[in-house]
Amino acid sequence: MTPIIKAFFDEATNTVSYVVYEPQGSACAIIDSVLDFDHASGRTDTSSADAIIGWIIDKELKVQWILESHVHADHLSAAPYLQEELGGKIGIGAKITVVQDTFGKVFNEGTEFQRDGSQFDALFTDGDSFHIGQMRADVMHTPGHTPACMTYVVGDAAFVGDTLFMPDFGTARCDFPGGSSEMLYQSIQKILALPDETRVFVGHDYKAPGRDQYAWETTVGEQKALNVHIGHGRSIEDFTGLRDARDATLAMPRLILPSLQVNMRAGHMPEPDDQGDVFLKLPVNKL
Repeated sequence: MTPIIKAFFDEATNTVSYVVYEPQGSACAIIDSVLDFDHASGRTDTSSADAIIGWIIDKELKVQWILESHVHADHLSAAPYLQEELGGKIGIGAKITVVQDTFGKVFNEGTEFQRDGSQFDALFTDGDSFHIGQMRADVMHTPGHTPACMTYVVGDAAFVGDTLFMPDFGTARCDFPGGSSEMLYQSIQKILALPDETRVFVGHDYKAPGRDQYAWETTVGEQKALNVHIGHGRSIEDFTGLRDARDATLAMPRLILPSLQVNMRAGHMPEPDDQGDVFLKLPVNKL
């Protein structure tokens, strides 16, 4: 089955969110949504999510799933807001518990922060499957960028999150806690084992040098032949050397501290204080 896919690009965070739905039918899933966040003021906004909501309502679609490819470090998830407005179950990889344990310590969350993934409606493991209406979706555990990264394969489409970018930009960084260039290499091999014609939808685009337009759809065949980091049958030794050297030059994402605190809670903010105010923490010298 060939699902229909609508992309929503958020230029502020270079994130691509997707709505994937049946060719015949009304069931859909939302993948990697964005809650707008102004870092300077600490204010949230739902404009990006509202664009998705308006489009889904206009198409008369019914949301069954709100999926996260991983715990994003560069934008906040709008999953709870979308669920409140449209319904659906929030799903992520079962290794979210590893991420929660790691960053629960970084942010000194204490025992009140549950590290069992219970903030999510569904926790997926490698080889799991679920349905979006009549469409079967298969789940691949593809760690390396983070321990909980998942690839969702729906028909002839693979949603790879941050594992792969467009072929002219390469692959995800692996220097966050729990990341591993060796793991990323093995995960990418799983994706590249899919049929060459499989459509690959990436989670971000930054316009590689020499390219004027944003892009987010490629194929497994194109990735195998053209990816500047992993293509042409590059060996694991060459890849890890390249990836680790590049990661050593990268700054932390601008929104990493608010993003991790919110996204490890399935997009929910931390519990408010007695006055109803919500606070995000700013750990010093932790990352």
